[in-house]
Order: sequence, then C-alpha cells, then structure tokens
Amino acid sequence: MAILKQFPVPSKPDELQEKVDELRSFVRTAAENATAAHETEAGIWRQLLDIGRTLMGNFFEHAGSGDLGETVEVEGGRQLRRLPREHVRAYQSIFGTFELSRAVYGTREGQRIEMVPLDQRLNLPKSKFSYLLQDWDQQLAVENSFTEVDRVISKILQFSQSVDSLERMNRKMSEPVVDYWDSLPAPDASEEAELLVLSADGKGVPIRHGNPSPRGGALASPKGIKPGAKKMALLAASYTVDRRERTPKEVVASLFREHASPSAKSKEPGPCHKRLRASLARDEKETTEPAQDEIFGWLAMEAQERNPDNEKPVLLLMDGQHDLWTSAESKLPARRIEILDLLHVTPRLWKAAHLFFRESGSSAKKFVRERVERILNGKVGSVIRGLRQMATRSGLTGRKRKQLERICQYFERHRSRMRYDEYLAQGYPIATGVIEGACRHVVKDRMERTGMQWVLEGAQAMLDLRTVHLGGHWDDFCAYRIKKESERLYPHREVTETVEWPLAA
Repeated sequence: MAILKQFPVPSKPDELQEKVDELRSFVRTAAENATAAHETEAGIWRQLLDIGRTLMGNFFEHAGSGDLGETVEVEGGRQLRRLPREHVRAYQSIFGTFELSRAVYGTREGQRIEMVPLDQRLNLPKSKFSYLLQDWDQQLAVENSFTEVDRVISKILQFSQSVDSLERMNRKMSEPVVDYWDSLPAPDASEEAELLVLSADGKGVPIRHGNPSPRGGALASPKGIKPGAKKMALLAASYTVDRRERTPKEVVASLFREHASPSAKSKEPGPCHKRLRASLARDEKETTEPAQDEIFGWLAMEAQERNPDNEKPVLLLMDGQHDLWTSAESKLPARRIEILDLLHVTPRLWKAAHLFFRESGSSAKKFVRERVERILNGKVGSVIRGLRQMATRSGLTGRKRKQLERICQYFERHRSRMRYDEYLAQGYPIATGVIEGACRHVVKDRMERTGMQWVLEGAQAMLDLRTVHLGGHWDDFCAYRIKKESERLYPHREVTETVEWPLAA
C-alpha cells in the first residue's frame, strides 16, 4: 500500500503489516457474507483507528528522544547541558494517548528546563492535547455543549475526554483571539462593496455568580451576581455592502409581505467580508464601559483600515440604546451617517396601535402600515404630532397616555437618524439584520440554552471563538494560534533546524 512505501520503515514492520492484512481480510469476509454496508464501514473505521495508532507510534519511535548530545549551544553562545534523566509527557492524539520520553536541556537538574528538542522539532503543544484534536473538539464546542462534544468525539474516536478538560481547552484556545483580530489586514479593496456598515448591539448572557472579569477587569460587587442573572455582552459587526435603491412602498410591502416577489430576497446584496467582535469586559463598578471602549475602538479601527481615503459612505446602523450612540459619538470618526434600525421603529408603532385598537385586527394593521410609510417618506414629525393629537381626541389618559408619550419621545430623540427617505434614495440599508443575527447566532443559539449559566471568563472565551467561527476565520485562526504558541514555547528553534537530527533506527 502507498502509505507503507511513503512512511519511514517502522520499528515493527510485521505488526503493521499484520494489521493491514487483517483489514483486507475483514473486507473480503464482509463482502462474502453480504454484511450490511454500514456495519462494514464501522468495522473498517475501527481497524483504521488501530492502524493509525500503530503508525503514530512508529512516528514517535522513529523521531527518538531528541538527544542532541551532552551539550547544545543556543544564541549568544550559551551552553545548555543535557539533564541526567529523560522527562515523560503525554500526547493525546486523535488515535489515542502516547507517552513520550524526551531528552531535556538546562543548566542543572531541578532548575527550569530551557529546551526540549523533541517537542520543539515536532512542534508539540503545551497541553497534552494535539492541535488537531483541539481543532476538532472546539469546532464542535462552539456549536454544542461540552458534554455533547465528548459524546460525539468518543463515538467517533473511541476515547473520552472530561468536560473540565474541554472547558479549559476552550478558554486557552480563545486567548489569542483579540490579537488575531488586530493582526488581520484590511480586506482587498477590489473585493469590497460600495458602503461600509458599522453596527453594535447588546445581548444578555446568563452568568453563574460574581467572578473576575475577562479582559483584565474585576467584578467588585460585594453580593456578586444573583444566580441566573444576565450580563450584557456587547457585539459589533463591520462589513461592506452594495447599494440597493428602494421606494417606501417597496419596503412596506416587504414588511407586511404584500405582493413580495419570490426572487426579492435573492436580489438583496449580501455583506462582504463580515467581521464580528464581542466583549463582556467590566470595570470595578460593573459597568460596560471597558467593553464599549474595546468594541467601538475596534469599529473605529475598522473604519480607518477599510476606508482610509474616506471614499465610501460610513453607515452606523444601531437600535435606540442611548449609551451606544454616546460611545459612538466619542470614539467613531465624525464623518458617518447614523441610521436608526427600522425594525426598532415598527414595534413601537404596533405598541401605539394597541393603545387605540384591539390587539389583532385590520384597524391596527392599517394604522401601523400607514405610519410606517409616512416615516419612510421622511414625515417623522407629522407622525409624532398625529399620535399626540389622536391621543387627545381619543381621551387617552393615565398609563396609556404615558406609554404613548414615551413612544413619541423615542422618535423625537432619534429623528435625525430616521431620514429614511434619503437613505432609501441612496440605496443604504435601514435595518440591522447582520448584528441582530450575530446576537442570535453568537449568544442565544449557544449560550442561552435551557439551564445554561456561565462564569464570565468562560463566557468571554466562548464568545471569542464563536465570532471567529461564524465569521469564517476558523482555519486561519487555528494556524495563527499554533504559530504564536510555537514562537512562545520554542525560542531556540534554530538549534533543531541546523543540527543533524539523530533519528532512531
């Protein structure tokens, strides 16, 4: 078989050949006995795992212990001595666990080990879990509970991992995410669309109890956090999108699903090079200011890098949360177009309608439809005046009058961000589908399942890895992470790259 010809001669060739012969025999017997295909498939897989373990063992045997002699010279002419005894470490591969006995170098026994040539040459991770296994584990973990990850992996690979190990792996793997995002170059300008869109929103994460905050802060509340309480995660999105001119009537028809073309959705331009960030950072007073600094600082950097010559219109598209707009005012470039998400306008019109009409019925729908269209035509002021006049004529008092006034004040506060007639004419998006979808996919779909509660550090780690995964950067991030960890773990790499490596026979 090709794999035997390409692989270095193993120390136990007969053992490997026996396993290959057993597999061939199994396949022949299965065919003769008309064994069900799925049962044959399962049997082949089990034996392939066994062959893989044998080959992996051969690989480690062939690599040897990494003994480079009594001394090795590192940068600066320093001499490191081989310590008297070899050190053993575990390596958990997708084929099972191996124990590796390695020569180690330092100044003397009992002092810090400065160099492990075998680990360095084979680029072994700091933890016992192989980079490939970590990749598979955590790709599953960003979508499934850690218990489910263990169940799936154990069914496929025939060994189990503890939930604690998977959780620790998740946190450790997330550590370079922020540096990874910061290292990404701006997308190629030729691949970008016409408009740069920035967006931010908050989503609650169920937190178990008071604990140190990620990103360096601390939760200082003497009572901690009540069980089941939520802490607001701040999420942000950056992407470009092409213009799409629409009329107010077309938008209304889409909102109310009236005469919508079946192909209308396919005509909508999709986001280009969408990037996501999320932060749960807190300060000692438990405010979200550190998260807002982080998120809006990142959005400002995105605006600078993706629109360096200010050629693209920069759209800031958010809901009505006051502190988000305040942060944007202080941190984002002044040259931006602020747009209030239309989908945070329409629910308030429905609330207003239900103050005058029954919960359901054509009158309420007609009321909302007419006012949405007027707002889309730039007549926000007339809608506000009309609501107040209608309240007076209807004799609306007490709680209902206060509710209506809050709705009118909301529209007044954001009136400058509700110039939808201008936005539609320019082909700008007027709804925050991307960030709303991010809040749902990043947080809710994984972190708000029944009974789930998180500590802040674990929640932040999961948010970081989910933004990488959902942004389509997983493989690139894994390569970046391995490179950075290798640079940190193995500063003397040139030693194993320049000396003649003593492979075992």
